[in-house]
Amino acid sequence: MSWKKERDLLIAQTMAFVESVTGKQPDAELNVDTKPILETAPAVETAPAEAAKMHAAEILAPPATPPKDVQVNIQIPRTVVSSDVRTEIQARVANFRAHQQRFTREREEYFKTTLTKVRTAIEDESAPDPSDRTPPRS
Repeated sequence: MSWKKERDLLIAQTMAFVESVTGKQPDAELNVDTKPILETAPAVETAPAEAAKMHAAEILAPPATPPKDVQVNIQIPRTVVSSDVRTEIQARVANFRAHQQRFTREREEYFKTTLTKVRTAIEDESAPDPSDRTPPRS
């Protein structure tokens, strides 16, 4: 089946579907004659859906030979990245790395200071406080 015939059948099938769903013709094919809004619209006859149906084998079967006007092996040229774009990308990556390294240093420093405070608080709690001693009774 040629691609033109497949296209025409697809268009016919789509038009039949649109007409069955909306109950009217698509806007592109409406007549220019307009009537007052208050009048009732005449019933629209739809084309039979069987006219646009295709067999599944016709749709799924690959064509025996590719069409003559279609290139089979298409070579996509590799785009050359300009040196300006390359240097900009390298600069952005370098800035990002420096930013991440700064965050890592700050996080480690915060961890060390917090751990030092916690250890100091634990050591202070374990040592007896001289003000807590009660004088011996005599």
